[in-house]
Amino acid sequence: MRGAPVTDLAPPAFPGPPPPAADVVVIGAGIIGIMASYFLAIRGLRTVLVEKGRVGAEQSSRNWGWVRAQGRDEAELPLMVEAHRLWDRLEAETGRATGLVRGGVLYLAADRDRLERYAAWLPTARAHGLDTRLLDAGAVAALLPGAARRFEGGLLTPSDGRAEPARAVGALARLAAARGVRIVEGCAARALDLAAGRVAGVITEAGRIGCDAAVLAGGAWSSLFLRAHGVGLPQLSVRATVAATAPLPMVTEAAVSDRRLAFRRRSDGGYLVAPSDFHEVLVGPDAFRHLRAFRAQIRAELASSRVLPWSPLGYPDGWLTARRWPADRPSPFERLRILDPRPHGPTLARLAAAFGTLFPALGPVRLAAAWGGMIDTLPDVVPAIDHVAALPGLVLATGMSGHGFGIGPGVGRVVADLVAGDPSGHDLARFRLARFADGSRLVPGPTI
Repeated sequence: MRGAPVTDLAPPAFPGPPPPAADVVVIGAGIIGIMASYFLAIRGLRTVLVEKGRVGAEQSSRNWGWVRAQGRDEAELPLMVEAHRLWDRLEAETGRATGLVRGGVLYLAADRDRLERYAAWLPTARAHGLDTRLLDAGAVAALLPGAARRFEGGLLTPSDGRAEPARAVGALARLAAARGVRIVEGCAARALDLAAGRVAGVITEAGRIGCDAAVLAGGAWSSLFLRAHGVGLPQLSVRATVAATAPLPMVTEAAVSDRRLAFRRRSDGGYLVAPSDFHEVLVGPDAFRHLRAFRAQIRAELASSRVLPWSPLGYPDGWLTARRWPADRPSPFERLRILDPRPHGPTLARLAAAFGTLFPALGPVRLAAAWGGMIDTLPDVVPAIDHVAALPGLVLATGMSGHGFGIGPGVGRVVADLVAGDPSGHDLARFRLARFADGSRLVPGPTI
């Protein structure tokens, strides 16, 4: 059973060709690249967005669809608070096409220890003006009236919500195009063109685009692109499994997670279900090289991780994937247009059973679709949003570590400020690229 949200089988919505010149070229048409392009265009900058495959075809359309502040690293919260405001604006501008619903995000606690961990996050939430509150067992039962299991309590942020990733990213791309962004699908960026050591253009498979600045928002492909230019980025590829049920009666409006299962209502009446206790770490030569940086993260999540000592053929960190290539020849980005990993079969069966067991009145739960996604994660599980000092003119926005969909509009706005040389209005020190090379202590984000 497969059901990848976006594939390369349909004709491109934005076929190109690219223009010979622009003010800024953005590489990667996931939600970060799309939002950066949108805000650059609003500033009046001629912006071209190039995508090797299809708009939003990788993790931006394969994630859970949560739009949440709850549980984030404190450094991300100002960006997420802004992103919440932007989501409301974008929902209006797209004619309510993103599927945004403010149904809240609920973390369930099976025991007192977990509830105390949630309580410890409340001061952070209050410091940033969130409406987060701790729930007791009775309040959780009221939110999940059909649940067969009783929980000790939970953490709820009512202003958080959900959207439909594949729909939302497509709608946001159309909005960016309407604002003047030139989007070109099926157009891989092979390399930066450098003059006197700084960005002078981007070389694509369709030719060179002259520009004064570029943005790399390549998701799981970012490290490979940077490495070809001599810049190291410790990036790990994590494969996640997600499924969608057939339409079911409503059980809750909230997006919900406990230590085993996450779920949220879909606009088609079904539920998205995913394991919150299982993922697969794909190890290739670059990941192996950076394993020391990931020790704390792997140690903390070892019980819920399946480590695979290889990446599939053609993947960004595959053992046979080229690390160098001539700019006038096909690159690894053209050889694999879309990362479309298979979901983990045993996990799918467990998801259906777990959801049906939690809500027995639903009867047997049938999965209508399933897909895999590649999460690009960094050692401290927070993104890199920064100028690349070794490549003047390039701004990097990557390593969203599975948190990129909800915060995407906020990150896009900040990236546009970085390109323009304007103050972002936020403290971005936590997101410095140099933290991986200057001896800084890497402190992992919260895992509540």
